[in-house]
Amino acid sequence: MPASTAAPTPRTRVRRLAELADYDSATLYAIIDAAYLCHIAFQDAHGAHCVPTACWRDGAHLYIHGSNGSRMLRSLGEADACVTITHLDGLVLARAAFNHTMNYRSAMIYGRFETVAGDAAKRAAMEALMEKLAPGRQAEVRAGSAKEYAATTVLRIGLGEAAAKVRAGPPVDDAADLAHPVWAGVLPLAQTRGAALADGAGGPPPPDYVRAWRGRESA
Repeated sequence: MPASTAAPTPRTRVRRLAELADYDSATLYAIIDAAYLCHIAFQDAHGAHCVPTACWRDGAHLYIHGSNGSRMLRSLGEADACVTITHLDGLVLARAAFNHTMNYRSAMIYGRFETVAGDAAKRAAMEALMEKLAPGRQAEVRAGSAKEYAATTVLRIGLGEAAAKVRAGPPVDDAADLAHPVWAGVLPLAQTRGAALADGAGGPPPPDYVRAWRGRESA
């Protein structure tokens, strides 16, 4: 296990398959940066919820945004939440049914979201999202209007209470099962990037970051 950058808390300490835990911030940041979506679990007067939403990282915080009227965004400022991200990298086929597993990279983040206050800070956060989606595009598109920003809430959560869990490699079979005559190994899974599709409404030729989309490394 890599050296920890922060000691695990009672909430982040991995107990099941603890040898797969990784508390290093570099691992955590890499998992977040490879993701476009996270799932946020929270509870309000209507019960428990787990909502997928766009996310991005800037420094030691994970950011989300949404409409001012979002029930989730209003609730997140009032109680702790749990944010999860998972990348599935493969199916691991073992010789015994109960030794089958998956290769994955996952992260769990605990804490209380806070509002990004001030027009300049909100704009900087939203521009960081655009930079994640398509580096260089912010300078080309129509910038958000004052009305659009006024209708948008941006929240962030610190990454100080978080843990990653990573599984990679072949199956681990019991010695007694190694002679069982069945194929064992890994069926890899990965995201792929398709060719960019113009919207058909006309316009200039695709910029460099669009032409490069298919060749960019995926999660």
